Amino acid sequence: MDFTQRMLAQLTLRKQLTDMPGERFEQLLHHLLSLLHPDFVAVRTHGNLGDLGADGLLLWERVLWACYSPQTDNMSKIKTKFVSDLDKALEKRPDSFDTFRFAINDLKGVHPELSLLMSEAQGKLRPRRVESYGWHHLWADVMRLDQLAAEDLLGCELPVQAKTYGIGLTDLEPLLARLGQQRRSIEPLAAIADVNSYKLEWNRLTGDVRDALIQGIRQSHLVEEYYAGLAAPDEGDQVAQGFRVYYEQAKRKTDDQEKLWGALQEYILGNANPGLSAMYCAWIVIAYFFQRCDVFEVPPDGWFPNATGRIST
Repeated sequence: MDFTQRMLAQLTLRKQLTDMPGERFEQLLHHLLSLLHPDFVAVRTHGNLGDLGADGLLLWERVLWACYSPQTDNMSKIKTKFVSDLDKALEKRPDSFDTFRFAINDLKGVHPELSLLMSEAQGKLRPRRVESYGWHHLWADVMRLDQLAAEDLLGCELPVQAKTYGIGLTDLEPLLARLGQQRRSIEPLAAIADVNSYKLEWNRLTGDVRDALIQGIRQSHLVEEYYAGLAAPDEGDQVAQGFRVYYEQAKRKTDDQEKLWGALQEYILGNANPGLSAMYCAWIVIAYFFQRCDVFEVPPDGWFPNATGRIST
C-alpha cells in the first residue's frame, strides 16, 4: 500500500474501533490473525464448555489470545475479564501456551491499573510471558497485509490513483460548515506566535503524518478563501478557537503524534464513513490550522534542527 492507502486504512480502522463491541472486536482480530498466520485457531464458545479459556491460539508460537473491547471506562470490568481469562487458561489449557496475549480495543493505550495487574500476573506466570496487544500492535499487523487482504479486513476499497487530487473549494465547504456548527467560542482567542519554518521538526512529525500534512499545505489556501468569502469576518477565528480547544483536550490524552493526527481527522469528519476525497479535505483543513499555529506546538525563538537531528538553540 502507498501512503495515501495507508492513511485511509488507518482512518477507517480507527473509526471502526471506536466503541467497537467485544464480539465484533474479536471477529476483527480473528480475521486479521487468520490472514497473517496459517497456524491461527479461532476458538468459538460451545455450550457448557465455553471457550476453555482462549479466544484464539497460535499453535506454532504457543500464544493464547484473550480479547476485550470495553464500551465503558469501568476498569473493574476490564480487570475482572483479565483475571478470569488468565485463570481459565491456566486451568483449562495449562500445557497449550507459553504466552498469554491480552488484546484490548483502547486507542489511548493500557490503563495504569491494568498495567499493574499485568505486571503482577507476569511475576506469577514465569517462565510464561504476559503481553498486551493494543492499537500500535494491531496497526503494525494490518500494515503487513497486501492491498486485497487489507480491503477484505476493512470492508472497503483502498483505491490507487495519481497524486493529483483535484480537490476544490466546493469539496471543502461541507466540512468547514460542519466545523462552524460545532465551534466553541468560550473566550476570545489568545495571541499566538507566528508560523515557524521548523514547526514540523519541533513536533517530530514524520512518515505518513508528515507527508499528509505537506499534501494538505499545498491547498490550504482554499480554506483561507472560504473564510474570506463569508459575510461574518470572525468566523475563521471562532472555528479556530474550537479547533484549538479540541486539540488541547486530545493532547492531554496522548503525546503520540499519529494518534493526535487521527483525532483531528475524526473531529473534522465526524462519524461519516471516510473516503479518499474526504480524507484529503481533512488534511487541507488541518494544514490550514497548523499554519495558523492553532494546532501542534510552535518552536521557541532561536530553535533550529541541526545536521544530526538533535535539538539546538
